[in-house]
Amino acid sequence: MERRVAREFRHKVNLLIDNEAEKDYLYDVLRMYHQSMNLPVLVGDLKLVINEPSRLPLFDAIRPLIPLKHQVEYDQLTPKRSRKLKEVRLDRSHPEGLGISVRGGVEFSCGLFISQLVKGGQADNVGLQVGDEIVRINGYSISSCTHEEVINLIRTKKIVSIKVRHIGMIPVKSSADEPLKWQYVDQFVSDSGEGKGSVAGLASSGGRDNKEKKVFISLIGTKGMGCSISSGPTQKPGIFISNVKPGSLSAEVGLEVGDQIVEVNGVDFSNVDHKEAVRVLKSSRTLTISVVAGAGKELFMTEEERQREARLREQERQELMHQKRLALETNKIIKEQQEKERLRKLEISQKAAEEEERYRREIEQITAEEEKYKKEWEEDWGPKEPPKSLKTVTAEVHPAPHSKHRIDLKGVAHDHLETDDMDEVIMKQDKQGFQKYLEDFDPYSMFTPEQIMGKDVRLLRIKKEGSLDLAVEGGMDSPVGKIVVSAIYEGGAADKHGGIVKGDEILAVNGKILIDSRLTEAQATLAKAWNMGGDWIDLVIAASPPKEYNDEMTFF
Repeated sequence: MERRVAREFRHKVNLLIDNEAEKDYLYDVLRMYHQSMNLPVLVGDLKLVINEPSRLPLFDAIRPLIPLKHQVEYDQLTPKRSRKLKEVRLDRSHPEGLGISVRGGVEFSCGLFISQLVKGGQADNVGLQVGDEIVRINGYSISSCTHEEVINLIRTKKIVSIKVRHIGMIPVKSSADEPLKWQYVDQFVSDSGEGKGSVAGLASSGGRDNKEKKVFISLIGTKGMGCSISSGPTQKPGIFISNVKPGSLSAEVGLEVGDQIVEVNGVDFSNVDHKEAVRVLKSSRTLTISVVAGAGKELFMTEEERQREARLREQERQELMHQKRLALETNKIIKEQQEKERLRKLEISQKAAEEEERYRREIEQITAEEEKYKKEWEEDWGPKEPPKSLKTVTAEVHPAPHSKHRIDLKGVAHDHLETDDMDEVIMKQDKQGFQKYLEDFDPYSMFTPEQIMGKDVRLLRIKKEGSLDLAVEGGMDSPVGKIVVSAIYEGGAADKHGGIVKGDEILAVNGKILIDSRLTEAQATLAKAWNMGGDWIDLVIAASPPKEYNDEMTFF
């Protein structure tokens, strides 16, 4: 059992971590914990290497390695995450706003995450948490939306429907060129200015660079946009917003003084004059306006604002220089780690070569001694055969090195497996197209990494006693998208075995993979495997995670 847990843990580490230095660090941290048994130090060290959402499953993989007396405390110290979606509704017309700040967007190569909550505000009262990832807004997926587009989408309705899932981490990235980093919620410190300057109570975590954004304005039932436009000077031609009335439609959708209008309802504004621009803006009651934020801001600045802008630019330059120095230091550390890893591998290869050479010499010595013994025996005893016992003992003292085997499984992903005497995979195929597993078979070897990403894969052997009494549902052509257990009937073989429960996904039956099967195909495969010869049926399943949250929660 312990060997199986350790093997599954190593498989998970190899799947989620590519850097060998980080893997070594993780193993060293676990070894030091088993010496000191200091759980808070262990969790703090683990967070340094489990430093992005894709690596969070490692916390679950490490839990079986923790002694039972520490597992409850381990669960309290490690971050909680959930795959379940939660939907809430917020009133945008509330006097205190939505009560949240968010950061992220497709321009930063990450999703949109809640980074701050107003205590006692709308979002806080309906159960939203810092570290929640926003998945849908008003029914629309925002996986490919920029930060500004998400804010504009929120502003399209008075009642905003938001679907989230809790991750427990927040992206940290101050500019599009800076590498994306992640911080745990308990480590995150919000920027002092976050949450200001937005009618929806949202703020971007991006930099101050000019960027194009798109806004949507409906003038039906209103008196106008509430803004003025001006033509730029000769050295900076274009149409710019020169004034925005507080509380107007333009202010509500985020238009600001200095924004350059580049397109309105598909009309290019790069070469239009002021008169034509006014005509286009008044030609429709529904406007789709593309602007470059702040492109002409300096045209409408006072002297004091220009000085403040210069100071901010200097601060940004200093920050960039600081980040560059940090990047150089980080690269130096990485190169040192890579050099250490190269030397470690070189040392291992040298030791392997020396061991191989020592083995070859021993074999030559044994062969020479056998030839000498045989010759002496023939000289003393004539044509009689020499005793074989001495040769057998000698061969057992120096066994040949183990070879590499290629196991070709029909219907199963091909893989090269290195085996030893204690962990050998042997499979036999029968006339029904099924596979039989023998000895200590590793179920992970049947699938590609993409097929079992984040899944707890297990091999079950159920003795054929009476009826299987197991019901399944789903299939590749169903909304579920997979074959899952819908019921376990009391007293049946599945119930007596106790290793499979409702909600588990069935990946394979007697070696036949069901990942892309329809429900009828899966039912037929189970029936055939149960009714054919043999005393056992082999199931490979993906165990369903423990339920810590309700499937869906809606707050009004």
